[in-house]
Amino acid sequence: MPNGANTHCPYCALQCAMSLTPAASAQPGSGPAPAAKALPVLEVSGRDFPTNRGGLCRKGWTSASLLNHTGRVTEPLLKGSDGVHRPVSWDQALMLVTGAVKQTREKYGPDAVGVFGGGGLTNEKAYQLGKFARLALGTSRIDYNGRFCMSSAAAAGNRAFGVDRGLPFPVEDLDTASVIFLLGSNVAETMPPFVQHLKGARDSGGLIVADPRRSATAAFTGDGGGIHLQPTPGTDLALILGISHVVVHEGLADLSYLEERTSGYTAIVRSLAGFWPERVQSITGVPATLIRETARRLAHGARNGGSYILTGRGVEQHVDGTDTATAAINLSLLLGLPGSSRSGYGTLTGQGNGQGGREHGQKADQLPGYRKITDPAARAHVAAVWGVDESLIPGPGLPAVELLKSLGKPDGVRCLFVHGANVAVSAPDANAVIAGLRSLDFLVVCDFFLSETALEADLVLPVTQWAEEEGTLTNLEGRVLRRRKALTPPAGVRSELWLMARLAELLDAPSTFSDDPETVFEELRLASSGGLADYSGIDYAMLDRGDAAYWPYPAGSSGTPRLFLEGFAHADRRAVMVPVVPGKRPAGSAVVLSDAQPLTLVTGRLLEHYQSGAQTRRVAELDAAQPEALLQIHPSTAAARGISRGDFAVISNDRGEVLCKVELSNTIRTDTVFLPFHFPGAGSANRLTEAATDPVSGMPEFKSSKVRVRKAIAIKEAS
Repeated sequence: MPNGANTHCPYCALQCAMSLTPAASAQPGSGPAPAAKALPVLEVSGRDFPTNRGGLCRKGWTSASLLNHTGRVTEPLLKGSDGVHRPVSWDQALMLVTGAVKQTREKYGPDAVGVFGGGGLTNEKAYQLGKFARLALGTSRIDYNGRFCMSSAAAAGNRAFGVDRGLPFPVEDLDTASVIFLLGSNVAETMPPFVQHLKGARDSGGLIVADPRRSATAAFTGDGGGIHLQPTPGTDLALILGISHVVVHEGLADLSYLEERTSGYTAIVRSLAGFWPERVQSITGVPATLIRETARRLAHGARNGGSYILTGRGVEQHVDGTDTATAAINLSLLLGLPGSSRSGYGTLTGQGNGQGGREHGQKADQLPGYRKITDPAARAHVAAVWGVDESLIPGPGLPAVELLKSLGKPDGVRCLFVHGANVAVSAPDANAVIAGLRSLDFLVVCDFFLSETALEADLVLPVTQWAEEEGTLTNLEGRVLRRRKALTPPAGVRSELWLMARLAELLDAPSTFSDDPETVFEELRLASSGGLADYSGIDYAMLDRGDAAYWPYPAGSSGTPRLFLEGFAHADRRAVMVPVVPGKRPAGSAVVLSDAQPLTLVTGRLLEHYQSGAQTRRVAELDAAQPEALLQIHPSTAAARGISRGDFAVISNDRGEVLCKVELSNTIRTDTVFLPFHFPGAGSANRLTEAATDPVSGMPEFKSSKVRVRKAIAIKEAS
């Protein structure tokens, strides 16, 4: 029987608090569930917490319905020569994995074994996965799907501030702001409870949203709520530079702050010279009057009620995403926002543990505590905690896109582990990724459903879901939270900590690997001690008491709810302003179409679905509301192509094509189309996106792919 628990939502990084209690159908004497529909074993209710204040979105309210879903994988599944997955024992599964790893290493070397992790794994699993890859597998080839999410924002934050934490302040600080500038994020659909923190700015007429669509969030700027800036996709960098130009040349910059707390101001002024508002209007399509008004409102807010600049994936998922995020940071520094008690800059982490997942070892170039894997002192510290010689820790590996490109190649990864990711849907240039998965010698996927990636696997290993495990996660504020077990998992399901511990033993790995989450967290505390993301002062007891725990939290401290109040994380305590300007796209990053008028494809999320949809597409209520991908296109753009509402359209470029129904909308630019990225198969938006990457962060180009759109001929709906 389920016991229930106070815990947090399994989806986004807002990490809304919720309570899980046994459902009436799970009580003794309640009778069996109807065969056609399994009833939930747990009921969800919102719980008061600073991020959500008792509210939940549709995804949160329906999250418990997956815990006893009929499609749940509950025993290891081995793919036969006929392509069908059939159950095998855990002993057989472990022997198959161990044999595949040993054979691959013997034939091709340790870097022929790869690991692809996920931003939804607990801190404990993310930490031990990094350790497992480097010590048990002996490989440098580990990265994770957070590379597709936060990497550009992280790179920009590190070079400007010396540290990367999504929001360097509690989310409640936004409540009192008179101006909030939101770039490239549709929080009204991606994390709805967040919207309440925008109310103060909206009521003041100070909500400013930059988005090529009039999204649900942009619509909040109506009726005097603020300003909607609607730039041409891919021109966000120029837009921010234009606003910064006005700040400098109209005397709106906080010169005393710049002198006391930053370096590089003179170079920034020079770099902005060519971005006067009228020129930026010609690049972005945003009227010069609105560019000036945005700068003035931000400056007025900084001196009065408080101003915040927040960025999201819409401006970061580009080949110049790091520079665009850097430009947003420079703008915030010009205005004196970071480190202020009532203003600031932040970036909105997407995945549930996107913050913690990148701090403790899943990234190709990092060790626990946000340490660089190339830093001798960092390597020595972690090696001492692990009880191994430093030479056993491999060097940096490949970022996600390069890792996936290497699959099945002669010098690439031949045996791959996937944990908490569905790359067959979520990765750019998905057709190429699927081909890579199929070329592997052995693919192991740990999941609780047969996702599109799991269907490609040689071996699928069933693992615990969120309500079946203990652990911690770190939300978008850098606050460490407790995940609590509310339900006993099915008999054949195992924790990934257990799996790593057993495999490490079978592979004769050095060091120790535990299957107990608290034991792993205690080791994480030691490994992170002294690092940028220091968790050494946090333990389960304090989290169970409900203490607020914001990292860095060195032992003996009270944590850091607000970063930068006393200085930045560089040696001189100053923020570094790095000049950036739009430049040429990296070689191979643009596809030239024969179409005389190609359109720009923007991808994004829907209210009802999350990431690749592997979970939310299995929730009946969510699937009924949004059962398929729809192409959002402006009516005049559709009419020019002979397309009407409800028609099927083919969206294509040299990477692939997508077939889906059309949704006409006046809320999108005439040169732009939008597709959600939650759907597989013929509706998979990432068949069209580019695997070209930002040279600094490794972020793929998700938001401005050139496509052709034409009416599909003789398409019949399935009855």
